[in-house]
Amino acid sequence: MSFPRKALTATILASALALTACAGENADADTTSSAAETLRIDYATYNPLSLIIKDQGWLEEELDGEVEWVFSAGSNKANENLRANAIDVGSTAGSAALLARSTGTPIQTISVVGNVEWTALVVPQDSDIESVEDLAGRSVAATRGTDPYFFLVQAVEEAGLELSEVEVQNVQHADGFTALNNGSVDAWSGLDPIMAGGEADTEFLYRNVDLNTYSFLNATEEFIEASPEVAQTVVDTYERARAWALENPEETAQLLADEADIELDVASIVIQERSGFDISPVPGEEQAGVLANIAPIFVTSGDVDAQEDVDAALETLFAPQFAEQASAE
Repeated sequence: MSFPRKALTATILASALALTACAGENADADTTSSAAETLRIDYATYNPLSLIIKDQGWLEEELDGEVEWVFSAGSNKANENLRANAIDVGSTAGSAALLARSTGTPIQTISVVGNVEWTALVVPQDSDIESVEDLAGRSVAATRGTDPYFFLVQAVEEAGLELSEVEVQNVQHADGFTALNNGSVDAWSGLDPIMAGGEADTEFLYRNVDLNTYSFLNATEEFIEASPEVAQTVVDTYERARAWALENPEETAQLLADEADIELDVASIVIQERSGFDISPVPGEEQAGVLANIAPIFVTSGDVDAQEDVDAALETLFAPQFAEQASAE
């Protein structure tokens, strides 16, 4: 795979070569080799490290080329762009990465961003719902293909309910929060930082960090195979951002507050209490164990045809070599 070059650059180079040829001069075969290449990578409010990297311009400094930043509103949107080859690197929940690979999207996880608690079940403060069991016959907003959706599925099963007993409204995260506020749904399987920003008017119905499936950084196999050096640079830069975030939590919170349009104290809760940056970036047994626990849900929910597809995806999901060699220097 070669990165797309800007049309204008290609046109200028082609014209220059043509003129040179007409003049009878020997064209340099390497003339186009220095043309700028573009890394296409996402940023997201649910991935604060991406905000640091984008703000600091580190990738632009490290790469001899351009960086195209694409906003991801949720893991499902990142996966859509990875599937369409619209981005080379995207950030998702672990569950979303496994689901994508299980359904044929050729991606692999190149780094673990954080051990997050970014989702929980939320209800309005005046709600009569007091337990997950009370969700039977009620409507819940959740974004299919993301951690909040799979959190909901696990919580419902733990409570002894069938998912069919709950009316799931499949909407994007921000729309789910809006629906909760205007009374269109009874509960919302939320996502930070939106969830943290709404705590003044809501309350947690159910929290369980063990039902969150880590924050992953994924890349297309085509990108990994064609540009391993760039993939390594991306992972190295993420480690630089991790170190920066741990050393500068207040500044990191401010970046999140600005991007997500939330109060600084709310962003500080997300960064200092729920992001879990202080972990190894290498995807391995711990992450695989968490994903193995939710893998059967993909089949029972109808998202994947067979358990064999999920098992095969989990066996090949991780590309740990980049994180194993990562340096924050």
